[in-house]
Amino acid sequence: MAGSTTETRLVEDPSAGIGTILKAALPLVPGLNQVPGIKKSGGDLPDLTLRSEGVEIDPEHVRAYAELCGFEPSERLPLTYLHMLAFPLHMGILTDSSFPYPAVGTVHLENRITRHHHVARGAKVDVEVTATNKRPAAKGSVFDMVASVTSEGEVVWESTSTYLRVGKRNEDGEKGTEFAEVPKGPITWKLDADLGREYAAVSGDYNPIHLYPLTAKALGFPRQIAHGMWTKARCVAALENRIPESATVAVAWKKPVLLPTKVDFGSARAEGGYDFSLTRPKDGAPHLLGSVRAT
Repeated sequence: MAGSTTETRLVEDPSAGIGTILKAALPLVPGLNQVPGIKKSGGDLPDLTLRSEGVEIDPEHVRAYAELCGFEPSERLPLTYLHMLAFPLHMGILTDSSFPYPAVGTVHLENRITRHHHVARGAKVDVEVTATNKRPAAKGSVFDMVASVTSEGEVVWESTSTYLRVGKRNEDGEKGTEFAEVPKGPITWKLDADLGREYAAVSGDYNPIHLYPLTAKALGFPRQIAHGMWTKARCVAALENRIPESATVAVAWKKPVLLPTKVDFGSARAEGGYDFSLTRPKDGAPHLLGSVRAT
C-alpha cells in the first residue's frame, strides 16, 4: 500500500496451542464477533511482520516431529521442520486484531518451501513472518503468508503458504499452481484416527477439524482430517534421500484426508527433481500434488 509503513513486532515467546485456537474462534461467536478488536470486516492485509530472535531449536522436539512424519534420524533438520517455528507467528498474524478475516475458515491451499542450507539440531535461528500479496482467486481471494529463517545472518530457509478466503467468485482470478499428474501408488500408508491429535501435540495446531469427529462436524467435515503440513512432511520424508541440500518443495492440497484411512504415495522422476502425489486408493483421486526441484 503506497505510503504505508510496515510494523515489525518482536514476539518473545512464540508458541501456538489451544489458547491460540480459542482466540481464533472468537470472531465466530455471535455477539462477541461485534466487539471491536474481534470483529472482522474484510479489507486490506495489515502491514505487520512478526519476528522471533534467537529461537533455540529443541532436539527432542525435532525427534518427536521427525518420528511422527516418517523422517529417518539425522543430525540435520527435516526440510519441513522449520515450519514448526514459523507456525506460531502465522497464527499470531491471523489472530491479530488488525487482520481482516477470521482465522477459522481460512483454507490452506498451497505451500512452497526453499531450503538454502542445512540447519543442525540445537542451532539458534531468527524467524520472521508477514502476510502479503492479497489477490483475486477463482473462489474468492487468496493471500500469502511468507516466512524466512535466518542463521548467523544468512537466510537458510523460506516458505510461502497460500491461503484462501472463500467469497465472490472471479472468473479471471488465480486458479493456483498446476502440478504434473503422477500415477497412484505404489506405496500405501495406513493413517490412524488419532493422527491429527498426535500432530497437534507436536505442532501446536489444534484446529478442531483435525481432532475428533464431533469437532470436525461442527465445521462442516464428516470426521477429522489430517493436517496438510503433515501430509507434505510425510511425502518429503519418503523422498528425503533424493533431495539435495538446496531445494524447493512445493505442494497443493486437492482433497482433505479423512481419518482413519489409507493413502497411496507415488513419485516420478522429472527434469531437475521429482513430482509426487498422495492419492485415494479406491479411485486415484489426489489429496496432494507436489514437486521437488534442486535450486
